[in-house]
Amino acid sequence: MSKKSASSRAKGEKPDALAALQAANEELRTKLTDIQIELQQEKSKISKLEREKNQEVKQIKEHEQHKNTVLVTELKAKLHEEKMKELQAVREALLRQHESELLRVIKIKDNENQRLQGLLNAVRDGAPDKVKTVLFTEAKEEAKKGFESEKIKMQQEISELKGAKRQVEEALTLVIQADKIKAAEIRSVYHLHQEEIGRIKRECEREIRRLQLDEKDARRFQLKIAELSAIIRKLEDRNALLSEERNELLKRLREAESQYKPLLDKNKRLSRKNEDLSHALRRMENKLKFVTQENIEMRQRAGIIRRPSSLNDLDQSQEEREVEFLRLQIIEQQNIIDELSKTLETAGYVKSVIERDKLLRYRKQRKKMTKLPKKPVVETFFGYDEEASLESDGSSISYQTDRTDQTPCTPDDDLEEGMAKEETELRFRQLTMEYQALQRAYALLQEQVGGTLDAEREVKTREQLQAEIHRSQAQIEDLEKALAEQGQDMKWIEEKQALYRRNQELVEKIKQMETEEARLKRDVQDAKDQNELLEFRILELEERERRSPAINFHHIPFTEGKSPLQVYCEAEGVTDILVAELMKKLDILGDNANLTNEEQVVVIQARTVLTLAEKWLQQIEVTESALQQKMLDLENEKALFSKQKGYLDDELDYRKQSLDQAHKQILELEAMLYDALQQEAGAKMSEILSEEEKSKLKNAVEQWKRQVMSELRERDAQILRERMELIQHAQQVHIDTKRFVSLIFKHNEQVSSVPFFLAMLLLLLLYKRSVLLFYYTE
Repeated sequence: MSKKSASSRAKGEKPDALAALQAANEELRTKLTDIQIELQQEKSKISKLEREKNQEVKQIKEHEQHKNTVLVTELKAKLHEEKMKELQAVREALLRQHESELLRVIKIKDNENQRLQGLLNAVRDGAPDKVKTVLFTEAKEEAKKGFESEKIKMQQEISELKGAKRQVEEALTLVIQADKIKAAEIRSVYHLHQEEIGRIKRECEREIRRLQLDEKDARRFQLKIAELSAIIRKLEDRNALLSEERNELLKRLREAESQYKPLLDKNKRLSRKNEDLSHALRRMENKLKFVTQENIEMRQRAGIIRRPSSLNDLDQSQEEREVEFLRLQIIEQQNIIDELSKTLETAGYVKSVIERDKLLRYRKQRKKMTKLPKKPVVETFFGYDEEASLESDGSSISYQTDRTDQTPCTPDDDLEEGMAKEETELRFRQLTMEYQALQRAYALLQEQVGGTLDAEREVKTREQLQAEIHRSQAQIEDLEKALAEQGQDMKWIEEKQALYRRNQELVEKIKQMETEEARLKRDVQDAKDQNELLEFRILELEERERRSPAINFHHIPFTEGKSPLQVYCEAEGVTDILVAELMKKLDILGDNANLTNEEQVVVIQARTVLTLAEKWLQQIEVTESALQQKMLDLENEKALFSKQKGYLDDELDYRKQSLDQAHKQILELEAMLYDALQQEAGAKMSEILSEEEKSKLKNAVEQWKRQVMSELRERDAQILRERMELIQHAQQVHIDTKRFVSLIFKHNEQVSSVPFFLAMLLLLLLYKRSVLLFYYTE
């Protein structure tokens, strides 16, 4: 009887221990989920701050670059204006000098003509031959002097013209060398651009192939989402049915509670009676101990005292009778104790049965009201998910506990009792494994977050900081004393402090390396443990797959060239797909404990697909912001190029004007030379010069004229070619930007009709196109 009572007590204690373990496990799971949510929020905040910081830095750089370009253009304009002013001043000075020289020569020629005319009139009036000869000699001498002076002046002018010609030739050589250098630079830049264009083309081809593969994956995901949405609808229907069944079960539970009320009252009365009997049992046990002790003392006395007389024999017989009477009393008391123990065993059994019924009701209510946490490892469509296995294990455990708790366990049925023991042992092992896995995951999360949740660790760190503060204060005091006493140089103190800091840094690095090594060892150990858990989970899933019937997913054909997502949206009347609402629905379905393993796996796969879709949405938003920024950059570059084009047009006009002025000056010098040769002094000079010298002079002048004109034409043609190339390049960039803007507007118009994943792929293609255009324009 005592063995049976002990077994019944152990059975009553095991469900309590399991319930406590489940409660602790659920609390740890809720804490783990909260920590994961906080970690995800912190990561999202950090990424958002980094993105904002990068955008601010980029905007500042662009603003500085724009400022620099404006300053450079302003400086170029100022330099151009200054050069124009200097050239205008030089031109005006040369014109004034030329006009003064012309007036002087004209005055000299007029005076000479008047003198010669007077001499000619005197000769005509009939002067004698002597006078004629004298006058002729005087005129000849004067003519020689004038010719010599004119010759010297002409030689000076020719030397000046030769110097001007040399300067012009040197300027032309410098300009030609600069043009050659610029042409070589342009050729090198052209080759570099060609290589860059080839590389970008290859990268674009690779990116196009990758995007085609991504498009195939997106189509597959669309079909998968359609299947999962159909399964979700089925699961919602089943959830509604299960809610109705739950309401019916609640009604039955209320009826059962109303039936259990008299049993509870009876249990209370039996418990009170049990307490009274236990008190009586304790009193009887104390009395029995006292009587047994008295019996032992009387036996000892009877053995010691032996009287030889007959009176002693009579006393001995009386004592024996008393001993027999006491033995009878002891036997009766033992019988009473046995009866009380029997009643206690029956009361304990009744109490264990009632407590088991209470535990069953509590578990049913808890299973219906509470939510199951997330799961760590499960076999999904994309592999093994660590956050899913705990939920599946917990659901399987709850299912097994419900199934085992519904079977009545009586002390007469040994077979069912053995099965219940095995199931409880298996559940206890699974719970311990889950608890250990949760502890490891919680420790890893604590290390990753870096939070000091341990009070002992906080105390240690505080003590370490206080010790460092005291040590640094002591060092400062020692140094102040040493400086006050010795007054030495500060260099050796600084070197000592630097060495001390270096030593501290090295010690900290060593500690960091040791902690990193320990963390890596822990990670390796955790990975091994997780691998073992995964293998154990795989075996369990394979066993369940062998036991459970397979689910066949039928692929529904979609006509009229529509995607499954479009058909689902048209059927449900959905205009915007909110991932958060779908995730909430999936969480509600996952919290339902009446789902099979296959349905739970499908829900997990749907959740992973939705998380991937949310990540893609975030990537699309980032690419959209990048595209907008690229559009602004292209507009700024277009405005800058228009300014540069205007500046280059002004420079071209200025150079054309300078060339026209130089050509006019050359024509004026030629006319002056021709007039000088046609005059009388020029005639005398022509008489002195021979025909060969005249022809050589004419040929040299014509050759120089042709050379200058050919160089001017080549320079004009080269400048015109460069300007045409720049204009063509600008037109091509403008056309590409217009095409890109039209594509973006078309995309914005058609994005409402395009499915979700196709819109995402279009945005990615547009982003790659914008990147290519940006590189090409650069």
